[in-house]
Amino acid sequence: MRAALAALLPLALIACENGEAPPAAGTQHAAGERLTIERLYGSPDLTGPTARSVRFSPDGSRISFLRAKEDDRTVQDLWAMDVETGRTYVLVDAHQLAPEERELTEAEIQYRERARITATGVVSYDWDQAGEAVLVPLDGDVFYVNVETGEARRLTETEEFETDAKVSPRGGYVSFIREQNLWVHDLATGEERALTTEGGGAISWGMAEFVAQEEMSRYTGYWWSPDDSRIAVARVDENPVMVVERFGISAEGVSVSDQRYPRAGTPNAIVTLHVIDLASGEVTDMDMGRETDIYLNRVDWSQSGGTLWVQRQNRAQTQWDLLALNPTTGAEDATRRITETADTWINLTHDLRVTSGGGLLYLSEQSGFRHIRRVHADGTAENITSGEWVVDDIAGVNEDTGTVWFTGWMESPLERHLYAVSLEGGEPVRITQADGRWVAAVGTGGSGFIGTHSGVGTPPNTALYAIDGTRIAWVEENRLDDAHPYAPFLPSHVTPEYGTLTAANGETELYWQMYRPDHCTAAHPCPAIVQVYGGPLVQTVHAGWQPLRDQILVQSGYVLFKVDNRGTWNRGHAFEAELHLRMGVLEVEDQLAGLDWLQARDFVDGNRVGLWGWSYGGYMTLMTTLQAPGRFAAGIAGAPVTDWALYDTHYTERYMSTPQDNADGYEAGSAFAHLDGYETPLLIIHGMADDNVTFDHSTRLFAELQERGELFEIMTYPGERHGIRPPPLQIHLLRTQMSFFDRHLRE
Repeated sequence: MRAALAALLPLALIACENGEAPPAAGTQHAAGERLTIERLYGSPDLTGPTARSVRFSPDGSRISFLRAKEDDRTVQDLWAMDVETGRTYVLVDAHQLAPEERELTEAEIQYRERARITATGVVSYDWDQAGEAVLVPLDGDVFYVNVETGEARRLTETEEFETDAKVSPRGGYVSFIREQNLWVHDLATGEERALTTEGGGAISWGMAEFVAQEEMSRYTGYWWSPDDSRIAVARVDENPVMVVERFGISAEGVSVSDQRYPRAGTPNAIVTLHVIDLASGEVTDMDMGRETDIYLNRVDWSQSGGTLWVQRQNRAQTQWDLLALNPTTGAEDATRRITETADTWINLTHDLRVTSGGGLLYLSEQSGFRHIRRVHADGTAENITSGEWVVDDIAGVNEDTGTVWFTGWMESPLERHLYAVSLEGGEPVRITQADGRWVAAVGTGGSGFIGTHSGVGTPPNTALYAIDGTRIAWVEENRLDDAHPYAPFLPSHVTPEYGTLTAANGETELYWQMYRPDHCTAAHPCPAIVQVYGGPLVQTVHAGWQPLRDQILVQSGYVLFKVDNRGTWNRGHAFEAELHLRMGVLEVEDQLAGLDWLQARDFVDGNRVGLWGWSYGGYMTLMTTLQAPGRFAAGIAGAPVTDWALYDTHYTERYMSTPQDNADGYEAGSAFAHLDGYETPLLIIHGMADDNVTFDHSTRLFAELQERGELFEIMTYPGERHGIRPPPLQIHLLRTQMSFFDRHLRE
């Protein structure tokens, strides 16, 4: 561990032991232009031109990616790079294709919230198998664009909003969802037809239900067979799901939406799986077992189309099954079932790879750390990676050479790299060399990969690489030079330091990140702000490019500190599972251990430390300040969970079981149980149309604090959901936060 951190020293990453203070940071350049909140959210994006949704075309001749317009960072176009020549060009200009986009439907708004899509314009696309055309959903319709000529065919032009459009594997059809039913468009004849007609109200076909999108990261409800002949389709019945009235309060007025929202301990949607034959229209029911209170996680076809691989969890998420279903009969081949169990919970991944001959690769945490598991056709299985570190994802497979490529946190929890390992197992070989975080996609056959890299001093850049890691050509260099949008502010940029401290249990090593302005010294100690998330599936401390909003806080004279407590991501399952059945306990203890360490720095004024976070971080702000009154001088809770009984089933029950079976845990994990400790000045922020952490989390807290006669501050955003998206409102949000901290943390 120490050696891995030492390798990062050129980037001012320093390991501290036994609570000793780090040496002077030396991380701030000579004074330059100060970054303003208004410029932070202006255009062009200060991070620079960044390639998103990067992938190879199926024929390998192009690399496609989304890129924001220079004059409007909120609108994306589809770009491409010719692999042979290295030329990059606009493939689809969003404004040319749809000069004025229609208002989004509620279903599309919810999907984009779930998928964390903040841009407009081209937000998704799909290649045909030949690499000759791309499918682009835009303006509520579906466009089919010839990549050679640039000609765009508008396949649909309706009042309805078509979503989740795909090109079939062999390129014969385009499929999409219209009014909660699955439709197909025959590209040869132009004929379109509905494969299902029952959808409407609480019934949908081919769509992912709320918890599938929000908590399983499954955004589709249908899957094409490899030969274009059949489609596996999920049917969702939300009739059992409770209705939560969500008030869409905006500047124009008030609308009331009846949202199907399954709160912890209440009924879920009933999800069944079926296969539709395109030629006959025949629907075959798939047998996922007698128990209907389950979760449909993932669906994959075998390469031959003879098997439908279905991932299923029980309601408690303590058992995960991979079922081999016959798509013709719907029956399961139970001899091929793979089952994993856990006393705590099973984390889902996206990395099932179906190999030729009936074999499989997937990620498993049965060893205690997330590793690649290989299943042979005869059912025997073994891990091909191992150790006290985690694999992030499977980036590519070449069965001919017996090679698997993956990204992982092998040498340090701060850095993610691309590695290669034999299908037979063995020691992985690191391919990427530059320090920081890498995202990689290996091309067919393993001849090369697209790599996106960022580091502490390096904004994201994307290039085409040979499989040995040699760069072939830039896709998006994003060089931080004099022409870069951030160049005027670079001299004032403060680089973070890194280190470790000991958790509240006296044993576990926790990683921290800290920004220290140069003027903060023992003679002139500064106020500090602790930023927290603290919950599962998220890692805030890493050696990649950092959000530039951090610079606003630091350049305003605050020391900024973050520590990933027990329960957070990429440290192994035991590290994460310590919060099982008791959220809001050990996370608070570890954040207070971090506060102890921070207050012991002579350049920090320990009496002027604020705490802030959003979502789970908002929850952490409440739970920490309420359980440790007086330790922080001020707190900001953004979109906070206040009572886990109000949050959704799949997330909450994974960690806390149900309110019926863990009443004590729910009580102790509720902010309401600790209101006797209300002392720290508090600002609560919430979007009034939040459909994730619903607004009543905050309004119930408002009412209880008011009943108690407590003074607190609020800021609500009419019409906004879980994230505050429009740039003018982002400016207002950050100005509100800075004003609050300045009033409470300045002398």
